[in-house]
Amino acid sequence: MAGKERPFLGIERSIGGRRWIHALDERAEAQALRMAQLHGLPDVVARVLAARGVAADAAPGFLDPTLRALMPDPSRLTDMDLAASRIADAIDRREGVAIFGDYDVDGAASAALLCRYLRHFGIDATIRIPDRITEGYGPNDAAMRELASAGASLIVTVDCGTASFTPVEAARRVGADVVVLDHHQTGPDLPRAFALVNPNRQDDTSGQGHLAAAGVVFMTLVAVSRELRRRGRPASALPDIMEHLDLVALATICDVVPLTGLNRAFVVKGLAMLRQRRNAGLKALATIARLSGPADSYHLGFILGPRINAGGRIGEAHLGSRLLTLDDDNDATALAEQLHLLNEERQAMERAMLAEAEAEILAEIGAGEGPAILVTASERWHPGIVGLIAARLKERHRRPAFAIAFDADGRGTGSGRSVAGVDLGAMVREAVAAGILEKGGGHAMAAGITVRRERLGDFRAFLEMRGGAAADARRAGESLRLDGAVSAMGLTPQLVDSLERAGPFGAGHASPVFALARHRIASSSVVGQGHVRATLKAADGSTASVIAFRAEDTDLGQRLLRDRDRPVHAAGTISLDRYRGREDVSFRLIDLAEAFE
Repeated sequence: MAGKERPFLGIERSIGGRRWIHALDERAEAQALRMAQLHGLPDVVARVLAARGVAADAAPGFLDPTLRALMPDPSRLTDMDLAASRIADAIDRREGVAIFGDYDVDGAASAALLCRYLRHFGIDATIRIPDRITEGYGPNDAAMRELASAGASLIVTVDCGTASFTPVEAARRVGADVVVLDHHQTGPDLPRAFALVNPNRQDDTSGQGHLAAAGVVFMTLVAVSRELRRRGRPASALPDIMEHLDLVALATICDVVPLTGLNRAFVVKGLAMLRQRRNAGLKALATIARLSGPADSYHLGFILGPRINAGGRIGEAHLGSRLLTLDDDNDATALAEQLHLLNEERQAMERAMLAEAEAEILAEIGAGEGPAILVTASERWHPGIVGLIAARLKERHRRPAFAIAFDADGRGTGSGRSVAGVDLGAMVREAVAAGILEKGGGHAMAAGITVRRERLGDFRAFLEMRGGAAADARRAGESLRLDGAVSAMGLTPQLVDSLERAGPFGAGHASPVFALARHRIASSSVVGQGHVRATLKAADGSTASVIAFRAEDTDLGQRLLRDRDRPVHAAGTISLDRYRGREDVSFRLIDLAEAFE
């Protein structure tokens, strides 16, 4: 049983409206001490692990996870043996194979992973990624018929397909088998695919529901290789799928699945492979993005991932998956440059859309608290970017948010992002059942919708009635967990190195948060696109450079810009910025609190 929460630095309400608490209760403190003594770990590493529930005895395996120890027998996944046998048949018979993927990073990486495996056997699989706007998510009847007509007797869907009842039937009617490799949640009814491998299907007992689609594909390829060996192929004739763990790590980070269990091993080993820069596409993208130093999960999620996603958002949907399949450095560089430019265009569009959304929210909120669940909409927005706008609004206003792009006919395509404790997917499904939305689905933290303009008011009212109280209560009781305090002088590369031993960090294994306690705001300025950079000075005269991203027009940013020479407690994450041979410790600001004299 967890111990009592302990206030951190006595902060009951920060400038961001949060209560600060210790990440470690008394029991976790004892666990951290035991862990450090038992394994000779630095105190800060032991404290970070203990705060995230890692037991003292489990620390060595957590710090050095292996696929051998963490990956179960692939046959434990329902339908896995059927899927592996059918793919092995296609390899043996050199059939035409098509891969139908999603337009996000997980879909692109999953498609590239399977394509590269088949290429080893001389099978040049067709990859089909749907257009986000004209086709939407997942397979459609016409696309499945086209793939079959072009010679595909096996169609493998990756990161989609679990809910594709009619498209699977369409493929079956024209003589193509469909194997589904997916991870999305589903009900009891499933399409009649040849095999449907999804650790989140209700009759799957593998316990691997936390995997991204690329993780499911990787396990499937392990099973296919085993089946091919059983049929007499020597191990030396099979591809080394470990070489492509960089793709699995990329998908795992970008799909924001928990970095626990097998996912952690995928990311740790995949980052090691990524640092070798064997994938021509990822190497070219890293070069164009000026990624220096060893790649980490931040680079995957915030530098490489958005560029791969850019094609699916505002360009040609297949560009990301194609880049990840290339072996020629020149071809990869040309395509990476195209994606880089698309990402810059996406960023400009996002800034304009976000400014319009914020103006709408400001007008709606006025001097009050405003709605518990934000809903913004415009006829001028690009539907491929509404998910990013919803995410930004959720982060800034700490409440669930929807962003909707309406077309000329009054049909809106929207996306929502939620906060812990408010199940957005459930509300959206109820709104569909009530006839308020034309379509909609998702999970607790994210959802997609289709709504008519005339029902927008009804949707807003429904959300307030169904989820407003939970959203308000969650915001009122929000807390920030801090792992410890550090001084400006203590922000050293050595500290970063120690913290990185406890990483990689991400969903389910949050980055450590530290406080710069009682530092004064020595200087501050706006940099880049609305970021605020400040210098904080400690009592001993040492200084720390901190940055608050996209904070210029927030309470946090305004406090940095306005309250010079005021003592504050600053909470944030610590990382190492590497640029042109220099290494600088970066403190990314999350929150501020008054430090009273």
